[in-house]
Amino acid sequence: MGNDRRMGGLTALGGGLLAGVALPPLGWPPLLWLALVPLWRESVGPRPRPFLVGCFWGFAAVLVSHRWLLALHPLDWVGVPLPLSLPLVTALWIGLGLLGGLLVGVWRLLVERLGSERFSTALIGALLWGLAETLLAKGPLFWIGLGAAALPGDPPLAGLAALGGSALVAAAQLLMAWALARAFGAVGSPWRRWTVLGALVLTFHLVGALAPSGAAPATAALPPVRLLVLQPAIPTREKFRFSQQQRLLDLLAMAQREADQRHVDGLVLPEGALPLGQPLPLRTEAVVLGGGFRYASEQLRSSLLRFSPGEQLPGHWVDKHRLVPLGEWVPFADWFRWAGLSAVGGVTPGVPSRLLAAQGSSPVGAIGVAICYELSDGAALADAVRGGAGWLLASANLDPYPAQLQDQFVALARLRAIETGRWLVSSANTGPSLVVDAQGRVQRRLEAGRTRTGVMELQPLRSLTPYDRWGDAPLWLALGGVVVMRVYRNRGGRVGGT
Repeated sequence: MGNDRRMGGLTALGGGLLAGVALPPLGWPPLLWLALVPLWRESVGPRPRPFLVGCFWGFAAVLVSHRWLLALHPLDWVGVPLPLSLPLVTALWIGLGLLGGLLVGVWRLLVERLGSERFSTALIGALLWGLAETLLAKGPLFWIGLGAAALPGDPPLAGLAALGGSALVAAAQLLMAWALARAFGAVGSPWRRWTVLGALVLTFHLVGALAPSGAAPATAALPPVRLLVLQPAIPTREKFRFSQQQRLLDLLAMAQREADQRHVDGLVLPEGALPLGQPLPLRTEAVVLGGGFRYASEQLRSSLLRFSPGEQLPGHWVDKHRLVPLGEWVPFADWFRWAGLSAVGGVTPGVPSRLLAAQGSSPVGAIGVAICYELSDGAALADAVRGGAGWLLASANLDPYPAQLQDQFVALARLRAIETGRWLVSSANTGPSLVVDAQGRVQRRLEAGRTRTGVMELQPLRSLTPYDRWGDAPLWLALGGVVVMRVYRNRGGRVGGT
């Protein structure tokens, strides 16, 4: 019995490790479906309790998919003593793994109680998981989940995001994993269960491939926009040195001159490119969209600042709403006077809206803005599109993180473009700086880790995807309908039995 329990726990850990590998940058859904099988298997005999199975699985999946967190060490540049840096970073990494394990454990326990072999349970569990990812993306501790796992390996499956967002993509993969678990557990003639799996795979891919994902440029009725994107590639651990700050100002001035020479509509600068109160080095004919800082009611904000043509001070902005834990946001900060680890001091969140409204006849129009890991919140960007945004802008730093995180950022950028049916431009300090079309295809990308400028052309759009119009409401209605149907049938069975 002890060996069986141990083997069940190892299977759950193995599934979680496999899931962490299956997420971007690999992004290969069939591997994820296989990794999810242990979560759908019925717990019979001496196997580990369902809650522990989920805990083991979630813990391993988060540790593998979020291992880039270890690149935060050393933290001495923000004032953390070197001997404390590695333990603090490791504790954050393991803590997130434990939290992920707890959430998956609760989900697995619920599925077991409902009967994991039933299709109604599969629907309830899949929808709950997908919608939970959407809700978690509103908080400070979520980065990437199953909703992003379809990219880059399976664009047709990712097309489901235009219908129901990343929640629908996650739910679809859980359903296919449920069918796979049932097929593996079949006895006798299993062809019916394999047929169910094949039907689900084919249906989801056909629907995703045919899903509307933005109007073609010929029918957009909006003029194209040309942007010059600056990628400074200044290491975060060095950016507060005087020499590097002067170099950054020189790069900004060079980019402004290049913007005028190329006659672009706008110049885009990454998150944190402008220190607090820093005006632009020069006046330029282009609109400048740059990451920087500002004070509002004596509160420091991290913002995306918009400078009108010919102006050196910003006139409009969108403040960062979703702050980085420890770096910008500290739990109970109102109770304890601690500014956090950020070298710029404690930052106050702005309003939830991600819409930077159009200003007069500005050629860049209205924009949906995501600063740093706000890119994981697809619902907020869909709200901005519903409010009139013609394209999306992701402004980030992403240093000192490795290529794994950068590739996850690209996968999320592509998913956001598909969800909203909008072109997306990313401007990041060290990369990825790129432009993605409304179908989620990368049209141009600057080499990461190098100082670069590049002209990105995009097509603003007006049409709305189903997800833009209705968000997650259809999935909540579907979940409610399945639950009501399940309760009604259960009550009917008890009455009939008596």
